[in-house]
Amino acid sequence: MTKKFIDIEKIIADKNPKLLKRLPTFIINYLKRILWQDEVNRIIQDNEGVSGVQFCRNVIKEFNITASIEGIENAPKTGGVTFASNHPLGGMDALAFIDQFSHYRSDIKFIANDILLNLKPMQDIFVGVNKMGATAVPSLKNVDSVLANDESVVIFPAGLVSRRKNGVIEDLEWKKTFVTRARKHNVPIVPVIIDGKLSNFFYNLSNLREKLGIQANIEMLYLVNELFKQKNTTIKIIFGKPIYPKDLDNDLKDTVLAQDIKRKAYSLKSK
Repeated sequence: MTKKFIDIEKIIADKNPKLLKRLPTFIINYLKRILWQDEVNRIIQDNEGVSGVQFCRNVIKEFNITASIEGIENAPKTGGVTFASNHPLGGMDALAFIDQFSHYRSDIKFIANDILLNLKPMQDIFVGVNKMGATAVPSLKNVDSVLANDESVVIFPAGLVSRRKNGVIEDLEWKKTFVTRARKHNVPIVPVIIDGKLSNFFYNLSNLREKLGIQANIEMLYLVNELFKQKNTTIKIIFGKPIYPKDLDNDLKDTVLAQDIKRKAYSLKSK
């Protein structure tokens, strides 16, 4: 019998106990299905005792993902560094990045929503950040501690998976946090572009939800389902040249600089 490493009901209860009580059983069962609870637990059980980089490699192998990397020579080999990347795949992009970059540096940390810390094999790599509520600011101290320790940090500045607007798949606005933290700790920023896309279903649902004026990102519920659609695909990761804090324009706000770096990342596609 498969162990229950990921328990959807428990995750909801921990985040919002009142919501769990209001949800009918058929909704909970539907969530378990689209979040592939049984299959995810099976993968974790098959890799019991395996964590971090090796877990990522095993998942990449199971999904038959072909990952390639370009411009790795642009990444500093030692010292603190922030990698700012687009987020096209909602999960597999992170695993592919870790799988490939770990051959270059072993001290990789990934800034992630704290709900992903429920994935225990990744707890050594994920640095949890709670964007909501009273713990939002304190959780940023986790990011500071990693950068202060001269480790390599990867962040998806958009905070959400890429969307399709007017036929173009691209991140939403990049938040300034990665620029602010890089300045604070005097570490370089390396722009990264990851080539990949999700299904038309995901993008169409996202656009429909916006047209209907629904604020909740309901399409995010299907990201695990999207992950399983990425079997037998190729993921290309391109690293740009490092940008050092001393080279950032002090006359520009960090919010503006974040968008400039986003443009630099996307320009890597055409090179």
